[in-house]
Amino acid sequence: MQLRDWFISALGGDSQAYSKFLVSLTPYLRGFFRKRMQMYPDLVEDLTQEVLLAIHAKRHTYDVSLPISAWIHAIAKYKFVDLVRAQKHLAQHDSLDEDSDVFATSDEVAQDSRRDLDKLLQSLPESSRVAIQLTKLDGHSVKEASEITGMTESAIKIGVHRGLKKLAAALGYKYEH
Repeated sequence: MQLRDWFISALGGDSQAYSKFLVSLTPYLRGFFRKRMQMYPDLVEDLTQEVLLAIHAKRHTYDVSLPISAWIHAIAKYKFVDLVRAQKHLAQHDSLDEDSDVFATSDEVAQDSRRDLDKLLQSLPESSRVAIQLTKLDGHSVKEASEITGMTESAIKIGVHRGLKKLAAALGYKYEH
């Protein structure tokens, strides 16, 4: 993934690579926020800039062994959630459940994001991985996931919770359910 390569070069001090990274990332962030904030288009640019600043401020926390799209997505999601908390009226209009397509404006980046997500999911125990895949990615209810897998509904819920907690920890974030 080109973004990842540029970012890793930037971590090594390459200012041109850092500029390419930021310029290339910006349209994807705008698309991510524009989709979620249709009623508040004036906040899209502000939030995009906040995420770029957060990426800059937290760049030292990036683990080069992990996918960059997941790290960026986590930062973007948390900035969006912070905004929703600060302006509660946004919560009535914007869904947080559709946050898996942060880079949906580009097929190449969407494929890279999916590959990164698959890599992260592979680090989970099978019960968590299957529970997350069925409920969070495929859109099945807990009951449907239970019927598909033969696991109890409680086991599905526990698998999702533990899996998301482990993924958040791997990305350096605290999972709050």
